[in-house]
Amino acid sequence: MTPIETPIETHPAPLTPRQRLAAYLELIRFHRPIGTLLLLWPALWGLWIAGEGNPPWGVVLIFALGVFLMRSAGCAINDYADRNFDGSVERTKARPLATGLISPKEAVGVFFALVLSAFALVLLLNTLTILMSVVALLLATLYPFMKRYTHFPQVFLGMAFGWATPMAFTAIRGEIPDLAWIIFIATVIWALIYDTEYAMVDREDDLKIGIKSTAVFFGDYDRLAIGILQLVMLALLAWAGQLAGLGPYYYLGLAGAAAAALRQQWLIRGRERDPCFKAFLNNNVYGMSIFAGIFVDYLMG
Repeated sequence: MTPIETPIETHPAPLTPRQRLAAYLELIRFHRPIGTLLLLWPALWGLWIAGEGNPPWGVVLIFALGVFLMRSAGCAINDYADRNFDGSVERTKARPLATGLISPKEAVGVFFALVLSAFALVLLLNTLTILMSVVALLLATLYPFMKRYTHFPQVFLGMAFGWATPMAFTAIRGEIPDLAWIIFIATVIWALIYDTEYAMVDREDDLKIGIKSTAVFFGDYDRLAIGILQLVMLALLAWAGQLAGLGPYYYLGLAGAAAAALRQQWLIRGRERDPCFKAFLNNNVYGMSIFAGIFVDYLMG
């Protein structure tokens, strides 16, 4: 099916500087930090494990700011890519680019401003990490366009969000051990989980306009697919814990994540919009539980 494009509307009156700033903040989802948090947790997992519980705080600050900037840039380029589709989707029809509040040219300008700011931060790190950041930029730019060509755009999202993990190891250790790649793969799987839950919110609209997603692909097997992915991710993180020499507090954190996964299964049982969105949001608890386990385990020695 060829996706149905709905031309964006034109805003009737010029914006004041304050209104334009508000529109830009809405474009980058400043009011919805969940995306930043889902990108931040894997970065923190990698930083704490690479630094054996004591990562350089300057590096942590660079990664935290970089996460915010890159997630914001990702939102801008995503809305640019979907500018002719968002108006047909209930959840996205009021976005500033879909309504014509800001122009596509402005969205691209915001994207480049944020990306350049993030790159300026990466220049404070070592050469290998700088080179790795180029891959991160390519992944973040490609992801929004993948839903036109594959039912698995979430794989590209997971690669973009998870790339902070090997970058954390290069920034601190100057190398990428197998442990980093295991966490990276777990993060890609995590994106398949939470973005499928997210896509379940839009499934009816996506089917009407021809947008591809894992929620559309899995169909009636969506809960089963998510459950299998949740088990695989937890198994990979348990393996990563063994390789990193982590102890009981880490596995308590994984138990907390497993409880969050069960909560998500309960929420999506009826495949209704609001509960599915709550399941997506619950992944913040999931990621935080894992980081809490890592943090406490190193803290307790």
